[in-house]
Amino acid sequence: MTDYKNLKLIATSSPHIRAAENTRSIMLDVIIAMLPALAYAVWAFGLRALTVTCASVIFCMGWEWAYRKLLKKPQAVGDLSAVVTGMLLAFVCPVGVTYFALFVGSFFSVVVAKQLFGGIGKNFVNPALVGRAMMVASFAGNMTTWAKFQATSHLFGSNADTVTAATPMAYLHTNNLQGLLDSGVTMTDMFLGRIGGSIGEISALMLIAGGIYLLARKVISWQTPVSYIATVVVLTLIFPRGNDAITWMLFNLLGGGLLLGAFFMATDYATSPVTPTGQLIYGIGCGLITVFIRYFGSYNEGVCYSILVMNLLTALIDKYVKPQRFGVVKSDKKEAASK
Repeated sequence: MTDYKNLKLIATSSPHIRAAENTRSIMLDVIIAMLPALAYAVWAFGLRALTVTCASVIFCMGWEWAYRKLLKKPQAVGDLSAVVTGMLLAFVCPVGVTYFALFVGSFFSVVVAKQLFGGIGKNFVNPALVGRAMMVASFAGNMTTWAKFQATSHLFGSNADTVTAATPMAYLHTNNLQGLLDSGVTMTDMFLGRIGGSIGEISALMLIAGGIYLLARKVISWQTPVSYIATVVVLTLIFPRGNDAITWMLFNLLGGGLLLGAFFMATDYATSPVTPTGQLIYGIGCGLITVFIRYFGSYNEGVCYSILVMNLLTALIDKYVKPQRFGVVKSDKKEAASK
């Protein structure tokens, strides 16, 4: 018979259920998921794609270390979140971006958007996208000069940042679908990444592979990327700007930063809703704003700003989309009214 008088009640703070995953392991999975896109970028644009990415990572880690050192806070560089931010920031930049622009962009990403609000998990907007937005505003010419796809012909060359070409999104923004087709770009080129564009955005195949890895590892849930992509697909299919609705939709799906944003940026834990329903609403909102900017904005890409806008609405979504509390049963409305 159990002697209950001698039992000790040990009270501890939550969480009471622990898992093997931590911030570092999650960030490591994200890094692994981005490696295929990075490897392809090096093949497509040359070694400068790798040096730009490494520089961005070093800048982000340096800013995080310096800020926390200056304010005498515990160092958090080891959690690899700065590495992820640095890679994502490089991924949304053209390969010819200057290192000074990256230096400035990484400051806004790490210090302004993240550390000033308390560090990882307390930022309310995606750090990499804040850095990119500031870089576009401050270095517009440099951030909108795209390198031409060169593959291995210039793998060890240094001229990847001097040979420029229009991106598919530039044609689509002017409703010139036929001009894009006449330029020789095929759907296969778009899917594989034989096009110009930002470092980590060109290969839909590699981004989808990375997204599947994150889903398989349960690092991200399907609601946000699926609802985001599906919204863009439906809207561009219903409202095409060309005679071929299917082709128009596929070019919008595979072009620009849609897949990178849907799998790697819109799914950021700190800046996206916590409930499945909230994530669906969030993804639909990202898709609506993306298409709206692409169709009516002066800028030919809407992924960056759509995610930033929906980041600002995340708290509102979480407020009104709440799961039912465990053990709470909703009373009948008529019974409640009669009382």
